[in-house]
Amino acid sequence: MNMTVGRRTFLRAAGLTAVGAVAAACTAKQGPSVPQTSPTSRATVPPSTSSKPSGPPDWNALRGKLSGDLVLPADSGFATAKHAFNPLFDGQNPAAVAKCAKPEDVQACVEAAGGRVPLAARSGGHSYAGYSAPDGGLVIDVGGMAGVDVQGDQVVIGAGAKLGDVYSELAKAGRCLPAGSCPTVGIAGLALGGGIGVLTRKYGLTCDRLQSAQIVTPDGKLRTVSAQADDDLFWALRGGGGGNFGVVTSFTFSTVEAPTVTVFSLKFPSGSASDAVDAWQRWLPSAPPELWSNCVVSGGPGGACRIGGAFVGGSAGLTSALSGLSVTPSSRTMKTLGYGAAMNYFSGSSERQTFVASSRIITDPVDGGKIADLASGHKGMDLLIDGLGGAVGDIAPADTAFPHRKALASIQVYAPATASSQESARKSVSTVVAGLADAGARGGYVNYIDPDLPDWKSAYYGDNAARLDQVAKKYDPNGVFKFAQSA
Repeated sequence: MNMTVGRRTFLRAAGLTAVGAVAAACTAKQGPSVPQTSPTSRATVPPSTSSKPSGPPDWNALRGKLSGDLVLPADSGFATAKHAFNPLFDGQNPAAVAKCAKPEDVQACVEAAGGRVPLAARSGGHSYAGYSAPDGGLVIDVGGMAGVDVQGDQVVIGAGAKLGDVYSELAKAGRCLPAGSCPTVGIAGLALGGGIGVLTRKYGLTCDRLQSAQIVTPDGKLRTVSAQADDDLFWALRGGGGGNFGVVTSFTFSTVEAPTVTVFSLKFPSGSASDAVDAWQRWLPSAPPELWSNCVVSGGPGGACRIGGAFVGGSAGLTSALSGLSVTPSSRTMKTLGYGAAMNYFSGSSERQTFVASSRIITDPVDGGKIADLASGHKGMDLLIDGLGGAVGDIAPADTAFPHRKALASIQVYAPATASSQESARKSVSTVVAGLADAGARGGYVNYIDPDLPDWKSAYYGDNAARLDQVAKKYDPNGVFKFAQSA
């Protein structure tokens, strides 16, 4: 989803997960224009030469070209301007942050960097690996391009728009775009990594609704890409991850009529996680696409388990769908809401959060006992299993860069952390992720990007990795937007 972490307090209370990253990532993680998640773009050589120029960029010249501010380390607002969503990355120090309000600003940044410093586009700043604030790099902050313009059954959204604002404007117009839930996640990172959300099984991924995108490519050109123009780049932007091919400045999506949504939460007694996870995995594939659900297993001895979700329609339809779930909860809540209210229900807190996270993909059901056992040894950790299927599987794995079309669910491994505990948290997350792979969950979701994932390229992109490499070489032959986990 990128989704992401803004809702963790809410999730623990209600048993519902986020969508993103950074987020997924929240990858995004969560940036843009790139990332529910803004991944970094690490320049190695300029687009027009074969050798890296010497010396730093001319920051004064760039400042004179921007319609927004250029914030340098000596400026009073730099400590705030450089921040990503996760405070664990506050120690990273970019060389500059460019506040971009129009595509020409982005073009000026690409020209000024010229291969001299790394480039990183930032929308919501939810990159799970902190890629949107690279040490010594230029952060291209697209937050000034945040318009949401509903045009009939389409919507044009600036790359800097946050999901909370997107949902607000769509709800006013009676329209709906399936997307993540954390209100501060940027639309760019979410969509570019795929876009898992609470309406995914009915309406597809966010990237499935993309009609066209404006993007500044490494050669400095502003292109409008679609199925009819630069179709290979358009293919890559639908699930190929943020920051890999340039800086997207705006998106045009198709929308649907805003639906009525019934939300629900089921809680299970301590010690029932194994049975609940098994039952949930058996039930979800046969549930109607109107129903999206997730299963959350909390770490620690006798870990708690909650099942929650959303149903496009009223309570009677949801009650019928839930009748196929073969485990009995200790408590059950249900509420029917309008589209805007339902998105607010899932949104949770917008406060910055410190965490470490990663992911795997469940294609065939994984033994619930193994999942429960993996969680039991890690108090405070959550395993958030988000359902796929439905409309996601109506598109072939090779038709967009997002490869997990036949998957049952994504599973995010999320652990709160502090500056002093982050290494311990990383080891715990890596241990659980490795255990999930051993149990059969071997893919991964790029919006929950993880620098420690050993098989990250195949996990995130599967059989689409080779084609993504080809697209990257075509549009960025000199690696202007290259970074540690780029396509």
